Amino acid sequence: MNTAVSNQSTSISTPFLRDSDVAELAVWSKSIAALADAYAKPIKPEMVPPRVMARGEGFWLRSLCALSPSGEYMGCKLISASPKIHRASYLISLFDQRTMELAALIDGNRITDIRTAATAIVAVNASNPTGALRVGVIGSGALASGLLTALLAVREVSQVRVFSPTPSSRQRFADAFWASHDVRVEVADTPQAAIKDVDVVFCAARSRDESPVLLGEWLQPGMVVISVGSTLPEQREVDSAAMARADLIIADMPEEVLHETGDALEAVRQGVDVAGKTVGLGDVMAGRVAARKASTDIVLYKSVGTALQDVVIAEMLLREALATQQYQLIPAGIVTIDR
Repeated sequence: MNTAVSNQSTSISTPFLRDSDVAELAVWSKSIAALADAYAKPIKPEMVPPRVMARGEGFWLRSLCALSPSGEYMGCKLISASPKIHRASYLISLFDQRTMELAALIDGNRITDIRTAATAIVAVNASNPTGALRVGVIGSGALASGLLTALLAVREVSQVRVFSPTPSSRQRFADAFWASHDVRVEVADTPQAAIKDVDVVFCAARSRDESPVLLGEWLQPGMVVISVGSTLPEQREVDSAAMARADLIIADMPEEVLHETGDALEAVRQGVDVAGKTVGLGDVMAGRVAARKASTDIVLYKSVGTALQDVVIAEMLLREALATQQYQLIPAGIVTIDR
């Protein structure tokens, strides 16, 4: 609620969504629908500028800003992190596009994993829109778990296999999904076995030496490959043969995928025309590019994450919070002035 004072307004309170609020409000189906709707709308490059990072000795502060194509909110995710002491904090601030007033502050701890998985499922649905899916998972950590959980929320899955290097980790992954979803996950001894004859490959893992964990020679016609685990030049998740065999590469941020991911950079060095077959997720969702020309096409979705996803999920959470009154009020705000 805002109070006008002369030529300025002072917000007497600010909605704040705690980590526990986000956990309760973040429904997978709504998250996926919000992102699908956002990517189908016009998104100008200036609405999602490059991320900025301030670096110190052993710590950094990163900012990711975007305007939502809904026309409602714009926001910024701030990440403070110190790999040296293994600590990080995430904060998202949302502003009203119409009034410029601070609309909410949100603990962003869970949002990176939510938006990464939910956007990946948008790509899966665009590439393989109907029927029960057979799924192979490489990786057994939080990202892999989020991908499968998100998919199960909106699609029928007829088969799941998982591989990760540590047998106890992949068994724990399988046991968790049996307990939480009553879904039987087969444990595979090799990544090849995990992805044999599947429709969708979730690749959410990197090796310790950054050698690729998914090889192109394992891919079969018609597969949709989701790669979310490598986002920096020094990181590798899929090899150059996988990039070469893909008939289409869908990227959430094409320029960053092409120039800032080790997968694409190495493939280009190996002579693969990555740029020639890379399109934005927005182009696919808006119908400008077909995800497949034939059912045998191999589609590779490559994600680096973007502020657009953060802001779209944050505004969806705020709508849900306001509708259910699931938030805290901070008894203070910032001044919005006439300028």
